[in-house]
Amino acid sequence: MLKQRIITAAWLAPLMLAGLFGLEGAAFALFTAFIVLLAGWEWTRLAGIEETPQRLGWVGLMIALMGLMWILDAALAIWPLWLAALGWLVTLYWVARYPEAKAQWQSVPRRLLMGLWVLLPAWVGFNVLRDSGVWLLFVLLLVWGADIGAYFSGRAYGKHKLAPRVSPGKSWEGVFGGMLVTFLLAVGFAVWQGFGMASTLVLVIITALVTLVSVLGDLLESMLKRHRGLKDSSNLLPGHGGVLDRIDSLTAAIPLFALCYLTALSP
Repeated sequence: MLKQRIITAAWLAPLMLAGLFGLEGAAFALFTAFIVLLAGWEWTRLAGIEETPQRLGWVGLMIALMGLMWILDAALAIWPLWLAALGWLVTLYWVARYPEAKAQWQSVPRRLLMGLWVLLPAWVGFNVLRDSGVWLLFVLLLVWGADIGAYFSGRAYGKHKLAPRVSPGKSWEGVFGGMLVTFLLAVGFAVWQGFGMASTLVLVIITALVTLVSVLGDLLESMLKRHRGLKDSSNLLPGHGGVLDRIDSLTAAIPLFALCYLTALSP
């Protein structure tokens, strides 16, 4: 398994970096749309749909919505990001109240609707941050740093479970370790960009918030997989599971950080 993970990462990482930082405009939008649509294909399985025609139909709906958003300039608009923020507040309640509150979301149509407010704003967030310069790099490093910090601090000190009924392996110590890493990242980034004290403080606060939301993105997918009795969202990425397994934290972090960028960080 380790060998397969390394082989997959060896070709996947350069491809992703080339697409995210080598493309612009419509080409970038198409590249990120392809990633989101793969995640959408997997989401249908989390929603309880196994029949291929129905899964393709839902992906087709996502393509139509993306095309409409592009035509109407909504792919760079702020309102889908506000929609995502409201959606993640609802998701926080559902994760915290699992399994007691699952009757509110467990129907197939509701889980599909949940997928729209998770995946489409994430696509918008990618497009917004690509036009912002270095901020796309920052939020990617934020999510990766939070994951790495949580992994090592959780293994070393994890005693207090974060959400044992959703993801028993996650601990509060892991969350705090991830937040420490992203705090250092924010401070280092602020120094690199020549921020003043006030701007640095704003960035640190936003970073802490987005770090916590990235954990929620992971927990949401864990909750849906637990409800369906699945280990991975798919086997599209040998050794790594599915696309959603790789970007679950990003689906929450990207739109929220893009919203913060448009409201607090952009010139």
